[in-house]
Amino acid sequence: MKADAATLELFGVSPASEDTRRQEGATSERLPRLDLGGQLRQRVLPLCRLGAGEIWEDPLNAHRVGVLDASSEDDIAMIANGAKAELVINDPPYNVVVGNANTTSLFRVPLDKYLRFSEKWVQNAISVMANDSHLYVWMGADYKQGFQPLPDFLLLMRGFSELKARNIITLRNQRGYGTQKNWMWVRQELLYYTRGKPPFDVNAVYTDIPKLVRGYYKNVGGRITENLERGKSKCIRAGNVWVDIQQVFYRMEENVPGCYAQKPMKAIERIVSASSSEGDLVFDFFAHSGTTLLAGEKLGRRVFTFDLDPVFAEITIRRLEHYRATGKTGWQWRSPFPELEQEDGETVWT
Repeated sequence: MKADAATLELFGVSPASEDTRRQEGATSERLPRLDLGGQLRQRVLPLCRLGAGEIWEDPLNAHRVGVLDASSEDDIAMIANGAKAELVINDPPYNVVVGNANTTSLFRVPLDKYLRFSEKWVQNAISVMANDSHLYVWMGADYKQGFQPLPDFLLLMRGFSELKARNIITLRNQRGYGTQKNWMWVRQELLYYTRGKPPFDVNAVYTDIPKLVRGYYKNVGGRITENLERGKSKCIRAGNVWVDIQQVFYRMEENVPGCYAQKPMKAIERIVSASSSEGDLVFDFFAHSGTTLLAGEKLGRRVFTFDLDPVFAEITIRRLEHYRATGKTGWQWRSPFPELEQEDGETVWT
């Protein structure tokens, strides 16, 4: 789904040169947001191996990456080719202007238009879900617009009788959007639905946080025991408030410069581990930085994913290739497009 052309804003960004970074010890991202357009985007587009309606087939593990529209029945049918997924993880645009820029990837449109778009992609997601399967949807809320679209999307989901609401998970960011006049915004919402009765691996949802509180005494076989004895792990379960996951930023290896809405690998791996088995098929309708594809590669799942923007489809493929070649999950602050690097000084993108 694209924002109206009249609303798109193009920004000029001038990152520090490599020499300046070395002198100052800085590690700021090499690329600005790739959805902003301008000179950078025009140079990246010719490097993209896929165009609209095209699909890349992974020769090693049978993953698929496409440049497709999540709201198009024909596009979904083309990439699925009759296959059914045990797990769907979708991170759609939240109908929120991000960073004061309304772009084709991160945009705000009239709410009724956004809900029509959402209804289409949800129906398409159901069409590729197995009879017993999981659906996770990341969703945001804009307090400046009455917290839309979160409550509106929740009401929309009630209309899909095939799906059963199971939980609302809150990912508590370690860093937030600072303000002096409001509570700091540090949460991301993850909606969890199921179709049928899919298996759920509770052993996959334990954190690295040790249990510290003793108590909850219970008589077991004539002996009084406390919770640490009865538990399956010395660590706590994640529950539906995740406090152990760091959102991605440029000092982390998994960071993909140019991708403004990247989800943490740890969060996606947790979902994949708990809600699918090795060899299962996972779908992601909004590839962006390719995190779902990489999580599937690491955990032995096949992943079919796509993005409307060929730039993010290309990044998704490159990230998989980069991981296979180096073992690294991202580029930290370096560019995923080394072809664009200039050896003779500073690069200025406009």
